[in-house]
Amino acid sequence: MVDLEYIAMFLNTLTPKFYVALTGTSSLISGLILIFEWWYFRKYGTSFIEQVSLNHLGPWLGGVENNNNGNNNTNNSQNNNQQSVPECKVWRNPLNLLRGAEYNRYTWVTGKEPLTYYDMNLSAQDHQTFFTCDTDHSRPSDESVMQRAWRERNPQARIKAAHEALEKDSECATAYILLAEEEATTILETERLFKQALKVGEANYKKSQSTQHLGAHYEAIHRRDTNVCVYVRRRLAMCARKLGRVKEAVKMMRDLMKEFPMMSVLNIHENLIEALLELQAYADVQAVLAKYDDISLPKSATICYTAALLKARAVADKFSPEIASKRGLSTAEMNAVEAIHRAVEFNPHVPKYLLETKSLILPPEHLLKRGDSEAIAYAFFHLPHWKRVDGALNLLHCTWEGSPYGESAVGDAPCHAFRMIPYPLEKGHLFYPYPSCTESADRELLPAFHEVSVYPKKELPFFILFTAGLCSVTALLALLTHQFPEPMGLVAKTFLNTITSPFNFLVEKLEGVLPSNLWHQLTRL
Repeated sequence: MVDLEYIAMFLNTLTPKFYVALTGTSSLISGLILIFEWWYFRKYGTSFIEQVSLNHLGPWLGGVENNNNGNNNTNNSQNNNQQSVPECKVWRNPLNLLRGAEYNRYTWVTGKEPLTYYDMNLSAQDHQTFFTCDTDHSRPSDESVMQRAWRERNPQARIKAAHEALEKDSECATAYILLAEEEATTILETERLFKQALKVGEANYKKSQSTQHLGAHYEAIHRRDTNVCVYVRRRLAMCARKLGRVKEAVKMMRDLMKEFPMMSVLNIHENLIEALLELQAYADVQAVLAKYDDISLPKSATICYTAALLKARAVADKFSPEIASKRGLSTAEMNAVEAIHRAVEFNPHVPKYLLETKSLILPPEHLLKRGDSEAIAYAFFHLPHWKRVDGALNLLHCTWEGSPYGESAVGDAPCHAFRMIPYPLEKGHLFYPYPSCTESADRELLPAFHEVSVYPKKELPFFILFTAGLCSVTALLALLTHQFPEPMGLVAKTFLNTITSPFNFLVEKLEGVLPSNLWHQLTRL
């Protein structure tokens, strides 16, 4: 045991220059550590000290951290080539609602507009592309009236123009479409108008089909008539789904996909997946996914999260976080967790809505893949399907909450979904890097009263914050010691004396209590 008198004597012999050198050296070392930690975090998305502690010190302390870097690197090499640099392309929402029968009802009740002008303007452009062509001079109602109707900003003006078109030509299919979309206030009335549009549209389609090979003029007419026919039949299938005739809707969608396989731009398969989930025909859903969840095809939240739901369905009813933390994850559970990781990486905004930690709003007519708008559109229709599968939301919750923001619900199991999200944005594990432009595009698509979800930012690890604070404190001490060496030396001595005073008090007590021969033996040690 070292005599404290020698320590006190040593401290009294220290000069202010020593304190200047000590604080300066400490500041330099902590600054170098801070720079290295920041560089490592920017490159790998985690703290070097934290990673070393978990991977090397953790096993000594009884913890186990599973390392899937090999699998991640393999998946990265296989899947990173499937997409090039992404663009913030806006897609038509395949499950968009009806303006008259659904969106307008929301406005009547709340007084809020669920659609933005940007969203409706995109729809107007879509309608002009689908339902008009340069050869409409043969159909005055389409040329002079309906082209103007699709461009009108005022809903009443559009409806008025559609009625004018029907007065000129009672067989104007596009006018029936506009009235079904915007004037009809019930799904039944909408279905009736779409059936009228289909009757006229199919007649025009058959007429133009026989003349499409006569030249570019006739080919353009046939292409427009095909768009009208497919659009109306798809909308009728959606009406049947809304009215509870789900099997009928499924048959209509299957027939439509079989007759027009090239119309994949409408993403009818997503309507089919949602309807099959309503029927709980999970084997049929898996068959659809097997066809469209291909590495060469563009992904969507519906594809990724439905695949995760099907895998979670196999294990979710018996899943227990406590049991999983003791025995580890089984192969089926691991597959389900990895599927959730994949879905979360594609669109990290969806779990907030599925877990109902954020309120849903009506989905927009257009969406941005991997953005908040797509998350709203998916959760709006698929939340009941997740609730119907016993334990699926619990597994999603355990996987999602196993993140740097909270304690893992499954112990040492590799269920850190948030941690699996690639960071920074330039990186990607299973998909191309997350586009940084989604936030600005989503703000244009979603109404102002909705708080747009943004890409989750990982908080700085504790060790980076601790190192930054240590560096700042030591740098400040070095500066003060350099400027005021004698007062800072006095402060340092006072601080050290304050720390050692409890030990001095304890030594004095022990010296007074213990026998002298025992005390001398202890001091010699």
